[in-house]
Amino acid sequence: MGLDLQGLKSAVTAHGRVTRVVIADIRGSSPREVGAAMLVWSSGQSGTIGGGTLEYEAAETARSQSKDRVLSKHALGPDLGQCCGGVVFLLSEVYDAATVAALDDELIARPADPAPVPMSVTRVLTKLRNQGQRPVPQLIDGWMIEPVHKPDTPLWIWGAGHVGRALVDVLSPLPDLDITWVDTAPDRFPENIADGVTAVPASDPTLLVPHAPENAQHLVLTYSHTLDLALCHALLKHEFSFAGLIGSATKWARFRSRLGGLGHSAGHIARITCPIGDPSLGKHPQMIAVGVAGEILRAGAKEELKKDRRA
Repeated sequence: MGLDLQGLKSAVTAHGRVTRVVIADIRGSSPREVGAAMLVWSSGQSGTIGGGTLEYEAAETARSQSKDRVLSKHALGPDLGQCCGGVVFLLSEVYDAATVAALDDELIARPADPAPVPMSVTRVLTKLRNQGQRPVPQLIDGWMIEPVHKPDTPLWIWGAGHVGRALVDVLSPLPDLDITWVDTAPDRFPENIADGVTAVPASDPTLLVPHAPENAQHLVLTYSHTLDLALCHALLKHEFSFAGLIGSATKWARFRSRLGGLGHSAGHIARITCPIGDPSLGKHPQMIAVGVAGEILRAGAKEELKKDRRA
């Protein structure tokens, strides 16, 4: 996780003066991790640093903050009505159009209080510049360092019907997903599409499959069984980390037979997951979306575990 620069820019555009409150450091237990942040403006807020009295008081303080940057210390004990027992350091920073436009798009490093750049921070900047090594959010020698967040899990959703829309509603707030949403015409999509979601109308969606990253996850749920089959065929000729198809066991049995007839082996066909989701949750689009979301998040976690083991 890192600093959501696009979200910050959008909030400043919509609300003008915005204060970003980020957990800079932790001692002991805390409801959220270092780097967790919320945005606060005069009439509202977004994001969370863990809720409770800590968040309420931090938001109230942020609305009246006069300094550009303030580092504060908070004990999570009886005084805040919280029993975590740890200590949290919060960095609150005021942004407007000028200050947010000046931010770097790779790494944000700044002192909590005015101070020269320490050697420890210089080393972090050098590793990013020379080796591409992105640091975790951290407070180091009085400087707060946060990489700019960039979604690193490509997810392609094929179909903008009821289930496709429900899936985008459920998944678009998740910070690590870079969602590409495909259907056959512009009017298939809703009028308002969440930030961070790229809608791509294409008369023949199968032609887009080769353009998907090889580590992408795919969810196939179009209005047409013929198109679903064609997409499965195209995906099996392309690399992917996960592919799921909406449908019944009967539908999948027919698809397996037809995909076999198109030259795919049984083992290769088995790379596609069908049915997807959790049938016990029911068939309401939002319930399907919840089940499918859980499945692809688990698939992503397994891939990360494999990477860690290889490393």
